Amino acid sequence: MVKRAAEMLVIALILLFLPLLLILNARSVKNFLELAFRAYEPLKKIPGPKALPLMWLGPFPIVSVVWPQYIKEILESTTLLKKSNNYDIVRKWIGDGLLVSSGEKWQRRRKMLTPAFHFNVLRNYHEVFRRCGAKRQWALVSTPKSEAVWSTFPHLWVPPIWYASGLGFEFDRLVKLTNNFTRNVISERRETLIDEGIITEGEEPHEMTEAEIKQRKPCFLDLLLLMQKPNALSDEDIREEVDTFMFEGHDTTSSSMGFTTWFLGQYPADQAKVQAELDEIFGDSDRQPDEADVKRMVYLERCIKETLRLAPSVPFVGRELQHDVKIAGIDLPENLTLVLSPFGPHRAPEHWEHPNEFYPDYFANHHWDHPNEFYPDHFTTEAMSARHPYAYFPFSAGPRNCIGQKFAMAEEKIVLSWLFRKFRVETVEPYPGNDTVPEIVLKPVYGFKVRLFRRHHE
Repeated sequence: MVKRAAEMLVIALILLFLPLLLILNARSVKNFLELAFRAYEPLKKIPGPKALPLMWLGPFPIVSVVWPQYIKEILESTTLLKKSNNYDIVRKWIGDGLLVSSGEKWQRRRKMLTPAFHFNVLRNYHEVFRRCGAKRQWALVSTPKSEAVWSTFPHLWVPPIWYASGLGFEFDRLVKLTNNFTRNVISERRETLIDEGIITEGEEPHEMTEAEIKQRKPCFLDLLLLMQKPNALSDEDIREEVDTFMFEGHDTTSSSMGFTTWFLGQYPADQAKVQAELDEIFGDSDRQPDEADVKRMVYLERCIKETLRLAPSVPFVGRELQHDVKIAGIDLPENLTLVLSPFGPHRAPEHWEHPNEFYPDYFANHHWDHPNEFYPDHFTTEAMSARHPYAYFPFSAGPRNCIGQKFAMAEEKIVLSWLFRKFRVETVEPYPGNDTVPEIVLKPVYGFKVRLFRRHHE
């Protein structure tokens, strides 16, 4: 009876507040109805299901683009750069940073931030990657048993009535907590740079030259502080970009490293190749990997790339059309949302010899019939050169490609090298028992459950 009464109360509240919501959002409702009317006829012409209901996400019209030649047209366009409203939930946390901004603001920020990811600057981060990778493996070594279970549970997607459930209030509390933490870090770093004489309070704006940037090799936050006055950045502008890269640089690489470990735990032959490569580089030493070592981790890099093919960290790229567009002979109206998902082209049989397999050995003589097997040699030089360039885009592509993709690859290779140097991995819940959840960042349903066994070098 209590449950029934609660359900009736929720329904009554919805009926009570729905007219008010429609009145308060009259302009949005009007825009939606106009878009729905304009989009219905074009969507009926798209091959596949009819425009209604399967080409609509609830009441919102969505067009999914899966062919590489049309993905190329969209991602390489210099006029279709606006992110879709799917990113609005993230905006509450990271603000209008590089990930979600558009127009002139995005162009200015992209130009300003690019030097922070210069090859010479990225070298400075290798020491951080090495320390974190070593710290992680020593934490596992200290486990009293020879077997450990490593599990990371995915985040839950926020429901439409998240405030009614209480999750919305918790989300707001955590956003405030993280934003204030970032503000404190920025303030402390500014004081440090002032104390070191690198920046001076009240100094006249000075645009750093490319030569000055290369000479100083500032890290990401330092670059923002050095460029604050010349680019008229507020403290909140800096906070937005720091939070943006904390999200983009942490969640995505965590997903990729987790899935790489999970896949290699299912395919011991490929894991053995990774470990043989690492043993050849390091032997049984505990020395830190240097830049030359990272370049030699060829097979490990192929495994990471193959993981990103089957389990792309960012499963959807959304664009809102800023003008009418003709794609494949179909006129798509302004304001329509396009979704580009790597899942389609990443598994298209016309582009991949083993589309549904995790399969490193592109020129191997054997073939597996089980889905999602590993095939890292999809990423040999020969294989990549023969493939459509937009059959694989885990870091997006075009003007809005991932600014930190080289950073991410270096981080993942260094951290994973420590893990597989010291441990053998077995997956507890292999595919399809543990499927993926296509949130903003891809997560596994039950976490990355693997068993770790210490390796003993002879």
